Amino acid sequence: MLSTKIGILGGGQLGLMLLQASVDWNLDISVLDGDPDAPCSKLAPHFQQGSIQDFDTVYAFGKGLDLITVEIEKVNIDALEALEKEGKQVYPQPSVLRIIQDKRVQKQFYQDHGIATAPFVLTDSRADVRSNAAMLPAFHKLGKDGYDGQGVRKIATADDFESAFDAPGVLEKAIPFEKELAVIVARRPGGEVRTFPVVEMAFHPEKHLVEYLFAPASVTREVEDKAVTLAVEVAEALGITGLLAVEMFLTKEGDVLVNEVAPRPHNSGHHTIRANVTSQYEQHWRAILDLPLGDTSSFSPAAMVNLLGEPGFEGPARYEGIEKLLAEKAVFPFLYGKKITKPFRKMGHVTVMSENLELLTEKVDFVKSNIRVIS
Repeated sequence: MLSTKIGILGGGQLGLMLLQASVDWNLDISVLDGDPDAPCSKLAPHFQQGSIQDFDTVYAFGKGLDLITVEIEKVNIDALEALEKEGKQVYPQPSVLRIIQDKRVQKQFYQDHGIATAPFVLTDSRADVRSNAAMLPAFHKLGKDGYDGQGVRKIATADDFESAFDAPGVLEKAIPFEKELAVIVARRPGGEVRTFPVVEMAFHPEKHLVEYLFAPASVTREVEDKAVTLAVEVAEALGITGLLAVEMFLTKEGDVLVNEVAPRPHNSGHHTIRANVTSQYEQHWRAILDLPLGDTSSFSPAAMVNLLGEPGFEGPARYEGIEKLLAEKAVFPFLYGKKITKPFRKMGHVTVMSENLELLTEKVDFVKSNIRVIS
């Protein structure tokens, strides 16, 4: 399987870290991305510029490959289905991508399979949102094309109806949760499953994207077991091959509900590069190449801080304060190679490790206060 010709749709930071994990095994990888300066462009053995949403481009890209995977869900699924019918291995499967690509279909899937999730209604327009005032407070999410917090609006009261999307979406009741958790599941074609330890995430209050996380999460063994069981339940229901990141709410009553999932390496698993025996990126390769899944145990508690583009800056990226981070013990910056920074754009992340939870928290504060991505 290591001699397989592999393609990745998408050349962003997740693709970059997949490439980094592939070097030890000398995998033959081609990457397709619309940006000629994408993070993968200089590292990929074979890089092709082209739209991952265009049927002809994706189909032609996949014709000469044995296996195709993705680093982002927004791809042309029709082309992947055509390639799959011709005998190409496509992981995650196009059928899984179809479910996850549309949040409306994804939420309905949970309901149809008895998977615990927040109450919701499907909406087609802003008028539909208005007619569901009984759901408030709630979040309105675009069915398609939302990512990294884009495509999410909080509808707390009737005064917020104008900010709802006038497009197909999901109105989801706001859950008074205790914590936001995530579990990454790996699954091989034959059904072998392995999970990473539960992590606890903190989201940016305005942009609704992960600001930092702690691994493992500070939860009881009972909650940990519930989260892992629920994550595996979702992966098995989908029948996915590859990685599945399952984001969840821990309610104040101690229940665990699925929020959203991602069928690929995920922000909630960046720390595994340093902090775990097997990283999520190596595990993805193991899963889709149908190789034994790796040990997911942790070397020590860890935290991950996203490096976001500083508000008020747009232009060539500059990492102010990187020297301070590099001078600290067990602080590991990862820069994504994006030439241009924009407000709140993901430009890198920093993993910190410590056996002492209090010191770990101090390190997170140190990172947040000592580095800025500016132009």
